[in-house]
Amino acid sequence: MPARSVPPRPRSARTLNVRQVRLVAGLVLFTYVTLHLANHALGNISIDAMESGLAIQKAIWQSAPGVITLYAALTIHMGLGFWALYERRHFRWSRMEAMQLALGLTIPFLLTDHVVGTRVSLSLFGTEKGYAEVLLKFWVRDPLAGVLQAILLLVVWIHGCIGIHMWLRLKPFYPRVRETLLSIAVLLPALALLGYYQGGERTRQLVQDPIWQARHARPEPVGTAAQNAALLSYRNDTLVVLAATLAVVMLARMFRGYREKRVGSIRLTYPDRVIRMPQGVSVLEASLRNGVPHAHVCGGRGRCSTCRIRILSDLSDLPPMSTAERTVLERVGAGVGVRLACQLRPIRDIAFAPMLPAHTTVAEVNRSWPAGAGDERYLVIMFVDMRGSTRLAEGRLPFDTVFVINQFLNAVSRAVVAAGGSPNQVLGDGLLALFGLAGRPEEACRAAIVAAAMIAANVEKLNGALSYGLLEPIRFGIGVHAGLAIAGDIGYERHAQFTAIGDPVNVASRLQGLTKSLGCEVLMSEEVYARAGFAADDLPAHEVEVGGRNAFVKARTAARAADLAIFAAAQAAGAL
Repeated sequence: MPARSVPPRPRSARTLNVRQVRLVAGLVLFTYVTLHLANHALGNISIDAMESGLAIQKAIWQSAPGVITLYAALTIHMGLGFWALYERRHFRWSRMEAMQLALGLTIPFLLTDHVVGTRVSLSLFGTEKGYAEVLLKFWVRDPLAGVLQAILLLVVWIHGCIGIHMWLRLKPFYPRVRETLLSIAVLLPALALLGYYQGGERTRQLVQDPIWQARHARPEPVGTAAQNAALLSYRNDTLVVLAATLAVVMLARMFRGYREKRVGSIRLTYPDRVIRMPQGVSVLEASLRNGVPHAHVCGGRGRCSTCRIRILSDLSDLPPMSTAERTVLERVGAGVGVRLACQLRPIRDIAFAPMLPAHTTVAEVNRSWPAGAGDERYLVIMFVDMRGSTRLAEGRLPFDTVFVINQFLNAVSRAVVAAGGSPNQVLGDGLLALFGLAGRPEEACRAAIVAAAMIAANVEKLNGALSYGLLEPIRFGIGVHAGLAIAGDIGYERHAQFTAIGDPVNVASRLQGLTKSLGCEVLMSEEVYARAGFAADDLPAHEVEVGGRNAFVKARTAARAADLAIFAAAQAAGAL
């Protein structure tokens, strides 16, 4: 009985979760930082150009909606960052995640001086600073603060870029735009820092001008001594609060660990081991703590579904799904009893089995067919084998033999791909190809026939190109069958490969082997022949005996694969 999918919730019940709120707040801040860097880059033109850009920035971010949006995003993102630090139960992050964490924790401390010196100063004392006043401080009066400002720009930008990358890397379109985004990510801060430098050097020259000093160094824009002393005190108080907040978060983590040890532990039963963990810890965290390999492409954020597990014990003991977990499981069409290991925090003993290989990658998540534990689907299986490879090797150098076989496999693979199929496995001097990973069965069967004709054409060209070194032309045999097969990742950990197994695969392999005795290049089953759209007597029929079966299989033969070119041409013209 097939597993039922997770029942969808009404749209009205779907609300933003914590991760999505943090993402939205982060995108607002990233937009602000991007515009800020673009404004800095105008320093490569002049300080006046920077001031003109700043006027546009002020119109956006100093308006009532802009102020509310910006400061709400800053407060939410920073608060949820501290919350994420508390919630995380282990520090076994990837290098990129660790870098993002370290940079994110330094940003509030580096940002405090700039916020207090500009925004707080404006709100409390009405000091309207422009780029001239800010550059005066950073390049003339307090160069150390200027260095910290440059570091802040890089830290904030890198932190934001890592966040954008980790958000987009699971999107199918991301590989196509990644190089462009990387170029922007490198070019924009480089131009901004260069503009900051050019503006600073220009300010060092202008500060010698008494008229310029009278305009930009007066108390109205830069503040009086008393005002600046008050701002310094506010900055120090803010730094103390931030440090205390970080200390409270770390102490809370320690207290939680102490309490969990006193409360007791529960047992997690994997297919190959049993471990114990405190209550409140997610299954993924328990795996990572105990050195159990467990896929988690998104870093345990509940986005990629690669950590999903199938519960083998009583489902009634499980805590309910969060909104984030339910959304992801609905997207992948998970059945009842499937949960995300990063979101599930069991309160009682459970038994389960991970559904994906422990070393699943982003590329495997983004590919066009689902990977994992297996899926039954209708596939067209094609086996192509090169004839006489043993004789080919006689009297040749190993390099020459490998070269010819590789040229044959390349010719076959190009034909399969051009027809809409997928080369799946190289088996010595032969190839296993799959059709029907997407699309209807009839389309898959027709595509396989078209591929057979294209293989013949490619091999004929190859024979012409290699005629000077071949004693006889390359010959081949093709077996094609279709039916329900199991498709999934087969193998051991990193060596697992997506492929298909089942009766249709065995039959297609046997049909290919029978092409030798029947003296034909293509032997297809009646299933493929009928679904492809051939007329009843287009190709001769045979009852062939397939090893491992008690009954005969009806199949059709094509003496030459090139004879199928007429069918392929009609298919291309839309006649079938």
